[in-house]
Amino acid sequence: MKSIEWIHGRVRFIDQTRLPAEEVFVETESLDVLAEAIRTLKVRGAPALGVAAAYAILLGTQHFQEEDPQKFSAEFERSAAIIAQTRPTAKNLFWALERMRSVCRLKITDKTAEIKKALLAEAIAIHREDAEMCAAIGTHGASLVPDPAVILTHCNTGSLATGGEGTAQAVITTAAAQGKKISVYADETRPLLQGARLTAWELQKRGIKVTVIVDNTAAFVMARKKIDLVIVGADRIAANGDIANKVGTYSVAILAKEHGIPFYVAAPGSTIDLGLPDGSSIPIEERDPREVTEGFGVRTVPVGVEVYSPAFDVTPHSYVTAIVTEKGILYPPFENTIASAFRNGERSIA
Repeated sequence: MKSIEWIHGRVRFIDQTRLPAEEVFVETESLDVLAEAIRTLKVRGAPALGVAAAYAILLGTQHFQEEDPQKFSAEFERSAAIIAQTRPTAKNLFWALERMRSVCRLKITDKTAEIKKALLAEAIAIHREDAEMCAAIGTHGASLVPDPAVILTHCNTGSLATGGEGTAQAVITTAAAQGKKISVYADETRPLLQGARLTAWELQKRGIKVTVIVDNTAAFVMARKKIDLVIVGADRIAANGDIANKVGTYSVAILAKEHGIPFYVAAPGSTIDLGLPDGSSIPIEERDPREVTEGFGVRTVPVGVEVYSPAFDVTPHSYVTAIVTEKGILYPPFENTIASAFRNGERSIA
């Protein structure tokens, strides 16, 4: 299943806010519709946001007809600014915009039709490469999974969140495809329940045993059940290996360390931000308080009570056992291994 795709001048995506009750696909040629879909989490997941950002540029520029390089560049930047303002934490979104910008700058003296053609090719390449990175992450990460294995995961990292099979979830599904006996505990992931609504839905469709637990059950499960490993995704990884991921990840990492359970992170090179030395500078998105006070239409917080609702938290690299990327498995010291694997800003897929 493709969570997002480009079809003849339109973007088609699954509305993830309707899952698991309904599978509803939306098709649009409107940049504003896609931007709003990103803001409201109809489209979500760091790698998928990179793909969506690339397609958003196509939507924003496809009807431009003038042979004026400066005006085309202005239209490009207008579109990029709209998407850049949607969600600040996922590095992949800004990485994809910069790739598209580089193509635009390179081709800007060409005819408008040729610029559009080059941008389309780059967007399709970004999507294809993400699928390839997911497959590679799954293959590398599966080597870390024993047989049998009981895995705990947080949030959603499958095909809904990427342009391919997933990141952390690709490790799970690849290990299962290799014949390993896999069962998964999926944190509910409050307040929007991505683990309960999305991860459980995807794993069930793949025939993998999954049990949903509320977020504050993770410690008890680790203490009472045999959890072999924890694996999560990431929205941004600093140069030293600090990771920003869905809020609650930091807690899970601390619990895993306390219980002697390996804590793995799976993410493509497009998630790594070599420009940030550590996680203290990662921008953390704050969500609408109504997602907490009136989640899914039911008020659960008294009117007038303040809410603090960060979408992400930052897990220090000292809690991370290894980072699984398309280039292989990176171990501490991450500052060295990350730089060695992704130096010079090279593309993740050669």
